[in-house]
Amino acid sequence: MLQPLAIPAWKWEDIQMDFIVGLPRTQKGYDSIWVIIDRLTKSAHFLPVKTHYTAATYAELYISQIVSLHGVPQTITFDRGSLFVSRFWEQLQTALGTNLIRSSTYHPQTNDQVERVNQILEDMLRAYALTYSTKWDDCLPLAEFAYNNSYQKSLEMAPFEALYGRRCRTPLNWSEPGELTQAEEQVKFIHSNLKRAQSRQKSYSDKRRRPLAFEEGDHVYLRVSPMKGVHRFEVKGKLAPRYVGPFKITEKDPLAPYTYMCIHCTPGLTLSYI
Repeated sequence: MLQPLAIPAWKWEDIQMDFIVGLPRTQKGYDSIWVIIDRLTKSAHFLPVKTHYTAATYAELYISQIVSLHGVPQTITFDRGSLFVSRFWEQLQTALGTNLIRSSTYHPQTNDQVERVNQILEDMLRAYALTYSTKWDDCLPLAEFAYNNSYQKSLEMAPFEALYGRRCRTPLNWSEPGELTQAEEQVKFIHSNLKRAQSRQKSYSDKRRRPLAFEEGDHVYLRVSPMKGVHRFEVKGKLAPRYVGPFKITEKDPLAPYTYMCIHCTPGLTLSYI
């Protein structure tokens, strides 16, 4: 049986950490994201990092980006990463009075919240990486902004409102008109992807339980089968697009109800399902 975790008593007293690794290296040298989430308000920080960072470097980042803003947490739940089991990190947290909790293989729910946020963040960055594959780190602040200002059903409010007690003031105020326009467009773009990601996760189980039927003239997206080491649309790895299209269905095979002919499909492209 799934045993829910105890609800934290206060904001940023109980946090979760995880890494998104294997990302395309950016022009600034970042290849991973350090995801840190407050279990109570669900507010999060997305920090670009490099795999060669030492425990001391992570400690400096942790103090400057987390402790300076929210104080010292009582507990930190983590899943993977040599950082969290390093002697330096353990001694630091002991000195700060923080209890480290490693999520159990038998109780994965101890870190499931950060895993869900990782999936949402990857969806947002995947769309951005189609155009800016080596600059995804520039998108992280706005991705964090979009996530923290998106409605959470379990909270019945956005994480920002849960954390600060009021709704976030928008649009952002930038010093230059050009920056304002660009920021608004990027925020709208990220919000659109975040909403699609949340909608897809909500209806995922229902879609698996009923057959999909299409008619001639319908437009569909096709899922591209992942192939290790293969570049898709000039992007390699986790940020490569998973769906291509839309394609128009031109013919439906009456003898095979789930076989369709589409126009403009790329010859030789490996497709798994719609």
